[in-house]
Amino acid sequence: MENLTKKILIALVLGVIVGLILNFVPSSLFRVLDTYLLGPVGQIFLNLIQMLVVPIVFISIALGTANLKDPAQMGRIGGKTIVFYIVTTMIALVIGLSLAYFIQPGQEGIFNTEEAEYQPEEAPPIMDTLLNIIPDNPVNALAEAEMLQIIAVALFFGIALAKLHEKTEGLQKLLEQGNEVMMFLVNVVMYTAPYGAFALIASAVGDAGIQGLGQMLMYMLTIISGLLLHAALTYSFAIKFIGKASPYHFFKNFFPAMTVGFSTSSSSGTLPISMKTAQERLGISKPVSSFVQPLGATINMDGTAIMQAVATMFIAQVYGVDLAFSQLVMVVLTATLASIGTAGVPGVGLIMLTMVLQQVGLPVEGIALILGVDRILDMLRTSLNITGDATCAFIIDRSERKKQREQQA
Repeated sequence: MENLTKKILIALVLGVIVGLILNFVPSSLFRVLDTYLLGPVGQIFLNLIQMLVVPIVFISIALGTANLKDPAQMGRIGGKTIVFYIVTTMIALVIGLSLAYFIQPGQEGIFNTEEAEYQPEEAPPIMDTLLNIIPDNPVNALAEAEMLQIIAVALFFGIALAKLHEKTEGLQKLLEQGNEVMMFLVNVVMYTAPYGAFALIASAVGDAGIQGLGQMLMYMLTIISGLLLHAALTYSFAIKFIGKASPYHFFKNFFPAMTVGFSTSSSSGTLPISMKTAQERLGISKPVSSFVQPLGATINMDGTAIMQAVATMFIAQVYGVDLAFSQLVMVVLTATLASIGTAGVPGVGLIMLTMVLQQVGLPVEGIALILGVDRILDMLRTSLNITGDATCAFIIDRSERKKQREQQA
């Protein structure tokens, strides 16, 4: 794994260098390379990972729930998970708003807002999302990769396995064997990660362009500062004082998954690798990891929350709009609610941002100003998102082990 991590890091650096070089070649040549080389290699890597997501989520949650056996323990873990995700999301939003307020990345009159155009995709109402958690057709939920519905079906399935126990030992063993097969396939896919990471980064940097990156430098630095602060303060505090462990040890061992999250820009797509890394390198138990991390890939998006907060303030500053304190509170509440049930896939942050801007009365056309650099930032915030999922799983696993020791004493 150490050698693989080094290879991925080298691939990321080479991808950035090649992407910058591609800014100086004719656009027609870049399009040819992107269409016939970089794009296909990157897409094959993404497809290989995403191929494993649905079976891994279903099998891992069903097994994790069945192995918990005690309904009280499952309820306790579920409650802790939801609370942790909501609290850290709100903290992330406050960090983003605060940094944007003090740094002031946007200035009125610099950008041509009259020509800014953006066609927002319609996000489903929060109530519809909550009602659709229970699918009327579980097979269709699996086929369409509806993550919240898959989690719900897997939970019911796992509860049934736990209750029936001896009657379903054969089925549970089959799922355990299926899980072993999935983990083996994850190992196989990971060997393609350096090539996929190189292609994805080179394509993203080459497409963004140096001019687009330069114009948005302050906006990017504000978001990057927020991501680093959230990891260094919020997660490190939780690991140190709640998990009673070394943050350095945590980040060092989870770093391979963070590099894959950076290259894929997908929390759900990185899930097989992040779960394997959490279990094998951080020592998180399979039942806790299998329950907490898939749920986090669906409802926990701290990196995206920071982007939404900074982008909202940036757009308000560019358009010369002063947001009242009540509007800032609405940004926090709306963004927190919007993160629930929004798929962890590339670009989803822009859909959520549309909801936030509409809630506080800002023009959604302002999103066009940040589109050029969002692909790069999407990679960074995905790394933070999956790190938050692993942090939650880590501290919950530690608390559950402590409770078991107390009960045995």
